[in-house]
Amino acid sequence: MKWLKYSFLLLSLPILAQNNLQPVSLHDLLKQAEANYPLLKSKALDVQAAQKGIEISRSNFIPSLDASYQLNHATYNNITGMVYPQFIIPISGPPTSDNNMKGVFGSAASLLLNWQPFTFGQRKAQVDFSKANFQYTTADAENEIFQHKVKVINAYLDALTANELVKTYRENYVRAETNFSLARILVTNGLKPGVDSALFKAEFSHAKIDLLNSRKIKQQSIIVLSELLGSDKNMIVDDSSYFNKLPSLLISTDTLRNTLYYLYSSNTEVSKARKKMLNRTMMPTLGVWGTTYARGSDIQFGGIVKSRDGMSFERYNWGVGLQLSLPLLQVARIRPQLQQQEFLIRSNTEKLNTISLQLRKQLEIADTTLNNVLAIAKESPVLIESARYSYRSLLSRYQSGLASYADLIQAEYVLIKAEIEYKTNYMGVWKALLYKAAVKGDLNLFLNQVN
Repeated sequence: MKWLKYSFLLLSLPILAQNNLQPVSLHDLLKQAEANYPLLKSKALDVQAAQKGIEISRSNFIPSLDASYQLNHATYNNITGMVYPQFIIPISGPPTSDNNMKGVFGSAASLLLNWQPFTFGQRKAQVDFSKANFQYTTADAENEIFQHKVKVINAYLDALTANELVKTYRENYVRAETNFSLARILVTNGLKPGVDSALFKAEFSHAKIDLLNSRKIKQQSIIVLSELLGSDKNMIVDDSSYFNKLPSLLISTDTLRNTLYYLYSSNTEVSKARKKMLNRTMMPTLGVWGTTYARGSDIQFGGIVKSRDGMSFERYNWGVGLQLSLPLLQVARIRPQLQQQEFLIRSNTEKLNTISLQLRKQLEIADTTLNNVLAIAKESPVLIESARYSYRSLLSRYQSGLASYADLIQAEYVLIKAEIEYKTNYMGVWKALLYKAAVKGDLNLFLNQVN
């Protein structure tokens, strides 16, 4: 018959599709997600960049050594006195007696060393700030990895649940098909009214729709999981052990190691390091410089011009010295920034206190939830056994003509509901355990109990 052909195809398609694939383990999925997910790769690169920031801060101790050469052709004019150097190209030589617009050649080369061996804490403050930024970036990456692993595990559990519900609805589909066949036989033999056949056919169709919807949910859960893995490959998620046993509630310390707490704590340290760095900008700096240079000009002693002599060097010089600079007015500029930074430090401290409070309360909620769902799950086997016994009894009574269609269908509804609740209640315990592990910041609380 046509409907039997379709039923066979409906039941066999998932088996054919899975023949060439093997179920993946949770541990392998977590490794794959950490290695492939683009955002986690980005965070790892941010950490490397922050590590280089420390090297950059330390490299400020290295002196600068600049070599230069120039050749110019400019007017033969000069004047003594002072001029503010910005936007003015400097000139050299004695003043001229008149305005001479004739161009002459000049050349110069120099080697200039500039070094600041003592910065009175400025350089160290910059290094400390880079270290604090590195710690923050590392905490941010670790928090992102941790939160992503939680998402992967949660998506994996959703996929397992969806897969188990497909099995449950497939069993219900087979029951509905069997009852439909039985009703047809009983109606044909005149033992049941013809309406029973039509009613069971409707239930059979409803069971088919439930099965198709469950497969849709399963496919969607696999897609969500694959997105978190950064993968487009097909996969099979199938592990019934989560529905055959419950995790043990081991006694653990209430110490929180949540990565989000460390992220906020690192942000506070960054603000403190920035304030320290701003404070150090008011300190003096001691610079050491040394130079050697050469100069050439078309203009000779006494103002005589010898064309193109300026293309070669005529005078050679050297010089060394120390320079101590003190930013006298820096305190006026820095004071508002320091006050701003102090407000930011206090703000970040309060945010850290908020996170600490939230995590403590979430841990209390996690413990309460875990204890309750565990108690519910322990009642599930009793519920499902009673539902199965009732269904078998009413099916036998219906076959004997002692029970009506309504009685059997009601028992079938109770059975499918009990089977679904059994699966979801067991998974609820695992999800509650995952939630507690996520709040505590220790996924091993969950992973150590996984096959």
